[in-house]
Amino acid sequence: MMDHVTTTVAVFGSCNMDLVAYADTAPKRGETVLGREFHTVPGGKGANQALAAAKAGAAVRMIGAVGEDEFGSEIRRVLQESDVDIAGLRAVPGRSGTAHIVVDDQGGNSIVVVPAANGTVDGLVDGDEELIAGAQSLLLQLEIPFSGVAAAAAAGRRNGVRVVLTPAPAAELSEDILSNVDVLVPNEHEAAILAGHDDPDRALQKLLELVPEVVITLGARGSLYGSRDGARVEVPSFPVEAVDTTAAGDTYVGVLSAALGEGADMPEAMRTASAGSAVSVQRNGASSSMPTRREIADFLAGR
Repeated sequence: MMDHVTTTVAVFGSCNMDLVAYADTAPKRGETVLGREFHTVPGGKGANQALAAAKAGAAVRMIGAVGEDEFGSEIRRVLQESDVDIAGLRAVPGRSGTAHIVVDDQGGNSIVVVPAANGTVDGLVDGDEELIAGAQSLLLQLEIPFSGVAAAAAAGRRNGVRVVLTPAPAAELSEDILSNVDVLVPNEHEAAILAGHDDPDRALQKLLELVPEVVITLGARGSLYGSRDGARVEVPSFPVEAVDTTAAGDTYVGVLSAALGEGADMPEAMRTASAGSAVSVQRNGASSSMPTRREIADFLAGR
């Protein structure tokens, strides 16, 4: 990893409490299975990416909403303890968002997200644009209303901030969002849905018609980058035994943005992000599994 030059990352997105059950296999429709463990862990794609970037060494600002409930208080506490600025994380009446997750023995997961307070993040409020404008990168996801994503992306573009979108959950994206995105980071399933192609190379070319740069994460096969100027990079994953893949994608995006902000070129940033994901999947939980900057450096040093 590079010498540490602190970069500022703004995250505009969701905060959930993850309700995680571990079982041998996930239940099929109409089936009940016995689990062996249960944990509550702060998460949501927005908070996860914020925590990943902060642990990787970035100065991070979280913008979004939680409910006026115990989950909301816990989410705020965990973010603050990881040095995430929560001045833009407002508390609203009602419940915080939740994610109901089943993790199986292969490390795979299935998730049901209930947005709750995240549904109120449908635009910018006073102070949001200033938080975005002072950052080098803005991280967006799709667990809040699209109108909020579009407003934040436009604010990023107005202020010369690199706008990075994780298109999850996968959905058709409007021009008012895509026109302001600099880097799209889908996983292979999201890329296939957005591009209409299962083959990652074909999907990459299709997505580059929509945005200037694309990074497709391919799980155990690594990640693939392309840009409109013809650049193409493939970075293999690090072979590890996965315990829980819940946070792999969000860890990747958070670490990638921190590395790019510090001045890493794309291949180096992708390798650093892959290392972060490799560390995270060897641990249980989402935010609780994310590695520190030192842990990522130590992992890379051993490779």
